[in-house]
Amino acid sequence: MDFDTVIVRYGEIAIKSDQIRRKYEDLLIKNLKAMMGQDQVAYDRISKERGRIFVHTRDPKAPESIARVFGVVSCSPAVSARPAIGDAAAVAAAFGRELIKDHQTFAIIPRHSGGKNQPFTSQDIGRTCGDAVFEAVKDRHPKVDLKNPDHAIHVEIRDSGSYVFTEIVKGVGGMPLGSQGKMVAMVSGGIDSPVAAWLMMKRGCEIVPVFFHNAPYFDDTTMNRALDTLRELSKWCPGHGMTAYVMPHGPNLQAFQEKGNQKYTCVFCKHLMYKVARAIAEKEGAHGIVTGSSIGQVASQTSNNMLAEIYGVDFPINHPLIGMDKDEIVELSRRIGLFDLSTKKAMGCKAVPKHPSIHGHLEEVIRMEREQFDFKALVQYEMDNLQRVEISG
Repeated sequence: MDFDTVIVRYGEIAIKSDQIRRKYEDLLIKNLKAMMGQDQVAYDRISKERGRIFVHTRDPKAPESIARVFGVVSCSPAVSARPAIGDAAAVAAAFGRELIKDHQTFAIIPRHSGGKNQPFTSQDIGRTCGDAVFEAVKDRHPKVDLKNPDHAIHVEIRDSGSYVFTEIVKGVGGMPLGSQGKMVAMVSGGIDSPVAAWLMMKRGCEIVPVFFHNAPYFDDTTMNRALDTLRELSKWCPGHGMTAYVMPHGPNLQAFQEKGNQKYTCVFCKHLMYKVARAIAEKEGAHGIVTGSSIGQVASQTSNNMLAEIYGVDFPINHPLIGMDKDEIVELSRRIGLFDLSTKKAMGCKAVPKHPSIHGHLEEVIRMEREQFDFKALVQYEMDNLQRVEISG
C-alpha cells in the first residue's frame, strides 16, 4: 500500500533528560530536513511525539533518505489512521488483502504508547486487527504464525494516530550530527581516515578535515583523492557545511629528510601533524583530533611509535579504528560509499624510508625537539601558508 507517513525511531536520545532529549529531537528534525532537502524528497510536515518523529510524506525516496541521518535507528513507511482500534484494524485488513496469498501465514505485531486516550492493551490491538485481517482474506485460507510469518503487519497506536506498516528500514544510528561539537580529522586520501571521520560524525561530531600536502614527496593526485572522499563524506552532513584545511607539510618534511634521523621520518611526520592539528583545533574551537590509526597497521601506527608521536601534544586524540583490522575497515568503507574513491590511483608518499623505525623511542623525539628542530616555527610555517577548501557534495 502507498504510505503517507514515515515513522522515525531514535535510540540513545530517548534516555536523556527531558531538556536534553527535546534539544536533540529538534536537532535531529533539523538534520532530517537538511538530508531530505539534499535528496530532493518532498514532505508536508514533520511532527513528533515522545519516542517518535513522524515525517508526513508520500515520496518513495523518503525512507532511504531518512535512514542516512545520524541518530535514526530505523524508520518505517506507514499508512496512518485515527487513533482507534477500529480504524487501525481497517487499515490492517487492507494490508492483508494486498499482501496475503493462498495458504500464507501472517502475524499482527501490536504496539501502543500507553496514552491516556488508549483504554486498551497491545493484546487488544493484536486480537482485533488479527480478526479483521483474517476476515478480509478468509477465502485464501490464511493461518496465524507468530514466530515466522510470511507477512508481519505492524500496528502502532499512539495519541497522534494509528500507524500500520510492514517494513522496517535500518538506520545509521548514533547521535544527531552537531550534538557533540567539533573534531579535527586528519585525512590522508586513503581508506582509513575518512572512515574514522565518518564514525565520529555518527557520534554527533562535526568534522574539520585537515590534509597534509607532502609535495614534493607526492603530487596533487593524492590531495585530489582526499578531497573527493571528503565531498562524498559531506553528503552525510547536509546543512552543516565542511571546510577542509590543506597544510603545506612537504617543506617541513624535506627539512627533516635533510637533517634528521631517516628511520624516524614517519614518526617525525606524524608528530608534527599532531601539533599542527592541535593548532587548527584551537583556531576552530574543536574538542579533539581524529585519526585513522589502526594499531600495528603501518610503521607510524605501532604502539611504540604512537606513544612517541603524541609527545607534547596535550590534547584529546581519538582513534575510532584502533582495534579494527583492515578487512573490517574496508567493509565499512564500502558500506558508506567511500571505498571506490579512496582507492583511486594516486601517487604514494616517497618520503617513507626503506626501513622505517617500528620501535621508536620517545627519547629520540624529545631530542629532536630540543636539539634539531624548532617545532613552534614548523607549526607556524604551516599555519601561515594553509589553504581553506570549501567542501560540498
